[in-house]
This record gives sequence, structure tokens and C-alpha cells, in this order.
Amino acid sequence: MPTEVDKGYDRILDNIVSLYRDLARAIDNAPHTFGMGTPGAISPRTGLLKNSNTVVMNGKPVKADLEQRLQRPIEIQNDANCFAMAEAMHGAGQGKAMVFGVIMGTGCGGGLVHNGHVHTGIQAIGGEWGHMSIDPNGPKCYCGNNGCVECYISGGGLTRRYAERYNDQKPLLEVENAYFAGEPRAVEFLQTFFVNFGRSMANLINILDPDIIVLGGGFSKFKAIYTEGIKEVQRQVFSDSLETPIVKHQIGDSAGVLGAAYIGI
Repeated sequence: MPTEVDKGYDRILDNIVSLYRDLARAIDNAPHTFGMGTPGAISPRTGLLKNSNTVVMNGKPVKADLEQRLQRPIEIQNDANCFAMAEAMHGAGQGKAMVFGVIMGTGCGGGLVHNGHVHTGIQAIGGEWGHMSIDPNGPKCYCGNNGCVECYISGGGLTRRYAERYNDQKPLLEVENAYFAGEPRAVEFLQTFFVNFGRSMANLINILDPDIIVLGGGFSKFKAIYTEGIKEVQRQVFSDSLETPIVKHQIGDSAGVLGAAYIGI
């Protein structure tokens, strides 16, 4: 279902309510949970959504408004946390105590699951590694800071960096294909990506030292991440060796939905 963000906050809520009611009817309204994954998080201080890259939702009482419309309690969790929960319970992180899930899509999110529980933190920003700056002089991120991880290793960020560098609005998939074909410009560009990927992951591992990192999102399908990208992590991590597995997701695009169901009430 399209988000229809251009039609505003109320239209987005209308679409969520409509989808929920369709799904509830499909199971004859049998007992069920309601969990929802979203970019950003509900502020524990205000109850309003914050940090979403769907900026029209920021500062809005999303949870309260949906509960009022639906007349039932719901749980809302960061979408990367939902992804990490699904992969920890049933995917690539199954059996691991500390699983960090990374979404490399339009943006770059992170979620942390420890012993089967999402770690949200007291400000609901646990895992928000995509908004750590790796270059204070870098491009402006939607969050207001400069040089965030998201600007350099997300699909959306890479598309913008390529256009800025080469004045060419080439789709990222075409850049990937050109890289494997040995096209010099694509090779140069993605070698810079590998360095930034290595720096971003090494910072994460230096802080958390998780048992596994699971990559999701559209750009996680780029095969060279698991060779050249991991070599850069190994080069930059503060250790004599890299023991942290960095792997592709197993569940696929439904991981976030499955994780939301786990955290639902």
C-alpha cells in the first residue's frame, strides 16, 4: 500500500487503519497483537514521533492517534529494531546473544537485540548508529547533522553522493553492475563506499562487540559488501582480528513485519 506521504499525516493514518481492518477481517477478528515498525521512535518524554525520515510524521502523537481511531492498544517500535528482532528469533542471528541489525535502504537504521529483547534505551534511540557522524565536514543529513553514516552507506545516500560527484543521476543498481564490469568511475566510487562501510562497522563493533551483525535493506544485496566491505572492517576495527560475522539477512523483506508482530500487544 502506498504511504501517500504527499497527502499528509491524516492520510497516512487513514491508510494504516484501513490496512489493519482489512487484515483483522481476513482472520475473522481472531485474537491478535498489533505492532508497527516505523522509521524513528516514540519519544518517552513527549509521546510524539521523532527522528523519522518521513518528516511529516515527526512531532505527531502517532501512537495515541492510532489507538484512538482503532479503540485498542498498539505498540510502535523502530523499524530496524523490528528487523533485528525477526532475524534474532528466526533468521541469521538465531541462537546469538547479541544481534545488531542494520538496514541499508533509503536510509540507514540499526537495531539491537540482546537475549531476545530489543534494547531501546532511555531515549528510544538505542541502535541509531546511522546518525553517528563519520565526517563532520560531510553533506547535511535530514537529521540536521553533517556526515552521518546514512549519508555514505545507505542506498539513498549513495545515490545522492554519486550524483554530486559525477553529475549523473544513475540508479544505484546500474552503478553496482558497472562496478562488476570494471567501469573505472563505478570502481572508484564504490571503493570509497567500502572505506566508509568499514569505518562505520568498525565503530559499531568497537562499542558493542556484538555476536553477529545482520544486514538488510535493498543495498545489502550488493555482493561485494561481503568481500571488499568486510576487508575494510577488518582493517579498521580496534582488534588483532575480526571475529564478528557480518552476514546478509535470511528472512527477507518480511522481517520487519514479523518483528513488529513479536513486539506487538
